[in-house]
Amino acid sequence: MNYSTIKKAVVFAMVSVLGFTAAYAQDTTMSTMSTMTPSSSAKVFGGRAQYRTWSLGVNAGVMSPVNVLGGKNDFTNWDISLGYGATLRKQFGHAFGLELGFLRGDLEGNNQDAIGGVQNDRKSFKTSYAYSGSIMGVVNVATVDFLKRENNVNFLVKAGYGVAGYAPTYVTGSNANVSWKGVAGKNNDQKYVQEQFIPVGAGIKFKVSERVNFDLGYNMYFLDGDNIDGTRTSDNSTDKYSYAYGGLEFSLGASAKPNLDWVNPLALMYDELKDPTLRQEVEALKGRVSTIETTVSDLLKDTDGDGVADKLDKCPDTEAGVKVDGSGCPLDVDADGIPDSKDSCPTEKGTVELNGCPAMTSGTMAGYNNIQFEFNSSVLRTSAYPALDKLSAEVRANTAMRIQLDGHASAEGTEEYNMQLSKDRANAVKTYLVNSGVTANTIATRGYGETRPVASNSTEEGKSQNRRVEFRQQ
Repeated sequence: MNYSTIKKAVVFAMVSVLGFTAAYAQDTTMSTMSTMTPSSSAKVFGGRAQYRTWSLGVNAGVMSPVNVLGGKNDFTNWDISLGYGATLRKQFGHAFGLELGFLRGDLEGNNQDAIGGVQNDRKSFKTSYAYSGSIMGVVNVATVDFLKRENNVNFLVKAGYGVAGYAPTYVTGSNANVSWKGVAGKNNDQKYVQEQFIPVGAGIKFKVSERVNFDLGYNMYFLDGDNIDGTRTSDNSTDKYSYAYGGLEFSLGASAKPNLDWVNPLALMYDELKDPTLRQEVEALKGRVSTIETTVSDLLKDTDGDGVADKLDKCPDTEAGVKVDGSGCPLDVDADGIPDSKDSCPTEKGTVELNGCPAMTSGTMAGYNNIQFEFNSSVLRTSAYPALDKLSAEVRANTAMRIQLDGHASAEGTEEYNMQLSKDRANAVKTYLVNSGVTANTIATRGYGETRPVASNSTEEGKSQNRRVEFRQQ
């Protein structure tokens, strides 16, 4: 076989087909651009179901027992032989798919350049490549195009795993023909040698139509053995071969769907963003959001600032700073009708006249008089000591006895000041009793300020009577 002639013929045929296909693809592109309308209603995130994702291909080309990476070979010269195959591919995304491949053909080589035309007792070989099945991952490295709406040329890289069956025949140095067909395998009873291999390849696709594309490719096959040429050498090197091909691939599926191979995600996204229906939906969504925001604003509106929204506020005019319950009304723990914020005795039901405190007399414990104080003073008078000593003795004698000291004030000064002054007067009495030996936890103190007068605050005599501490037995 004249290798040079065959090589030139194959190269010329491929270049001619390539030129024709590129020109056809360019005409198709110009025709498509003249109408410039979206080819489908596919959505960016609409899933694979909106595309055609299966394709069937047929191809033919030349096989050779070498590849472009070079390396050691068992024969000095190699020839190219016819090969043909088929593919079935499933595209899982814009950039990735899985391809099942089938290949048949022959591999040939000789030792013409060796001394005497013989090397390793071999003159030549021819291997019948009966079958080859492989699965390869196919990566589309040109799926995104920033320059054109539609891709018409795709570049691919492939890699995977496969199994081949073949039968080598070789001519020995003594011109004997030896065939492995029918005597292959460990027991020499198999028709073909079965070997695993790793396929690696690259290719280019040209879009001919919505259904058809023309493929050019180059695959390299790395075998897990050293017998594809019928020759095993001492260095135990593994054999390799290659397949350069051209072919047609047909997209399968409904015509209404676009072929996922040629979809440019950028163009698809642009069409979707420019879709007037989408803009209408966005505007409608904006309107709904605005309505919801207004509704929420109304629900959260709190005119009186008490922390309860107007929609739930049963007392919408509460004064600022007043503590309220869950319905927005002022808190009234003792339920006497006087809000806690204005109730001097918030835990005791009282009257409006006494600022929420209960009406009571000056009913000091029997046998004891009120302890009186000077104006604006919480210092005990010496005249109070005898009564306090008597009370101390009685409480110490009765360990179960509990007393309460109620402090009061006249109406001079502010309510806040008088409330504190009344507490100080009650605590002054408690301090005296504790110092005299009474246990502190048997004495409770309360301050009532000016809220419980026993006499009129319009006279000096009345004011003097109101500056007091009363004793109560609990």
